[in-house]
Amino acid sequence: MDIKIEALKKHEEWKGKIEVISRTPVKNREELSLAYTPGVAQPCLEIQKDITKSYELTRRHNLVAVITDGSAVLGLGDIGPEAGMPVMEGKCALFKEFADVDAFPLCIKTQDVDELVRTIYLLSGSFGGINLEDIAAPRCFEVERRLKEICDIPVFHDDQHGTAIVVAAALLNALKVVKKDIEKIKVVINGAGSAGTAIGMHLMKLGVKNLIMVDRFGIICEGMESLSDAHKDLAKVTNRDHIEGDLSDALKGADVFIGVSAPNIVSTDMISTMAEGAIVFAMANPVPEILPEEAKKGGAYIVGTGRSDYPNQINNVVAFPGIFRGALDVRASDINDEMKMAASYAIASLVSDEELNRDYILPMAFDERIGKTVAKAVADAAIKSKVARI
Repeated sequence: MDIKIEALKKHEEWKGKIEVISRTPVKNREELSLAYTPGVAQPCLEIQKDITKSYELTRRHNLVAVITDGSAVLGLGDIGPEAGMPVMEGKCALFKEFADVDAFPLCIKTQDVDELVRTIYLLSGSFGGINLEDIAAPRCFEVERRLKEICDIPVFHDDQHGTAIVVAAALLNALKVVKKDIEKIKVVINGAGSAGTAIGMHLMKLGVKNLIMVDRFGIICEGMESLSDAHKDLAKVTNRDHIEGDLSDALKGADVFIGVSAPNIVSTDMISTMAEGAIVFAMANPVPEILPEEAKKGGAYIVGTGRSDYPNQINNVVAFPGIFRGALDVRASDINDEMKMAASYAIASLVSDEELNRDYILPMAFDERIGKTVAKAVADAAIKSKVARI
């Protein structure tokens, strides 16, 4: 059966993918008195005296809010908060399945930055972490930045940083296969929205020196007119040779192509102009920038996509559950660059040098080692970078 028809049928059957289950019995008067009034007054008073007790006396220590405004849902675009609810529920199910994190979907009916920030901040005292999801660029940058300034819990936009972390893990291992140095490669990223920008900044922190960003209007270059603030910041640290032109110009001699853009915009001929041992991560979904078989015809040696029906699926599910698990375990106040880099290296480490090959550069999503390995690496990095609170 067609996956779309089957998925709709299943959603009609499930009537929601998550539910609330009580952790305490309330079957008699004594149990009621302990779980609710009058006994519940005592933990309330303890939290009033010391707000950190909210992590010890409630479920806050394991609870993440998955929040969207419905403006950039999957590849569907601005479909509204209610229409984004199935995705947020799915995300919550993944949190629980892969890292035993309790997550709650919140779909907020505004796209005003001030209202979003204020609403999320006012809710933040109920949670141990905030996972922003499917909020369109450039608004997502401002929302995350401002929330990180005022919230005392981790705020993480998975479309940006989760994607960047997994792409980096894939690249670290792909470079081992083709025997290239991360500091000497030329990387081209097509799509300078939330994901592309975060990927670029993360890769530079990991050692990439020669990075070219391309958007709909062409190669981003310092001094161009009509650049957004986010693109101006990118232009200051990328494309230091000031190359101009379009994607085909950028790809000449490139070692790596990363696509977070649109389907079928890269041709076999364009791939053929890349360097020997080219790495292509074409991640537009469901149709990539170029199909793997076409990329390989053009000379690409390693190809990854966002799809599960091809090798080397680049999937955020190998990152975000373990990242939050690690952050929650040490009650981190932030998910910082050190924690993100630790996550990339942890994911990459799960494919041994003996196992590595052109069609196996990332662990499979259902590898049971992922959540614990990423969580430990993230928790250790939080402690070392002094954002852990326990």
